[in-house]
Amino acid sequence: MEFNWSLLGWNLVAVVVLMTIGWLVSLPQRNVTVVDSLWGLGFVLTAWVTFTLADGYPGRRCLVTVLATLWGLRLCAYLSFRNWGKGEDPRYGKWREASGDGFWIVSLFKVFWLQALVLWVISLVIQIPQLSPQPARLTAWDGFGAAVWLIGFVFESVADWQLHRFKADPRNKGQVMDRGLWRYSRHPNYFGECLIWWGMFFIAMSVPGGWWTLISPVIITLVLLKMTGVALTERTIVEHRPGYRDYQRRTSTFIPWWPKKAGQ
Repeated sequence: MEFNWSLLGWNLVAVVVLMTIGWLVSLPQRNVTVVDSLWGLGFVLTAWVTFTLADGYPGRRCLVTVLATLWGLRLCAYLSFRNWGKGEDPRYGKWREASGDGFWIVSLFKVFWLQALVLWVISLVIQIPQLSPQPARLTAWDGFGAAVWLIGFVFESVADWQLHRFKADPRNKGQVMDRGLWRYSRHPNYFGECLIWWGMFFIAMSVPGGWWTLISPVIITLVLLKMTGVALTERTIVEHRPGYRDYQRRTSTFIPWWPKKAGQ
């Protein structure tokens, strides 16, 4: 497969410009949390730039762009609503404190442009399937990938909704969310996120050379399991919710499964 390196390059420029605008917005607010909302929008932007400029099979271009747009807009809306009026995320607050007065410029490289680069690499799984005119039909890989994506999208959306309702009830302050999908997985939203990107990879498998976009779901999976997802979240929760250790004992970490009974 011959890649359109020029188009890939324009997509990198597009996400860097988007993140730079976000950085400029963050400066007077002294709050870089806006980058969380821009994360989903960056993939939407990449999908549409590719859709507009690529010469791949139209059916697959439409499929990939629609899926990326639905996911990206939902995530952007959810994170924007969740973060509204709550100040800077403590993760970024620690970086600001450590960097002192120089954080205004450090944040451009460490927060915004770094995320732009990671976003662009992960979005290869959105770009590559749209570049190839062959096969000029939707394949079993496309159907399987869309099905996996749909399961992930439902999991992530429902889990986020259930968690929001739980946190919105003052009676649940300091309690552990162990209801709904959270009864079967401690991180059903992250599980759904992984499925979304593995689904996109399976769609990419339908085109020649699409296999090497495996880098996208692998990065997402590693980040969610080992870096900013499960590992970081659990370290924070354990410090503030004593009942969380019991929840850890009886509930699957990631892949949904029946909870253990007392004594197991």
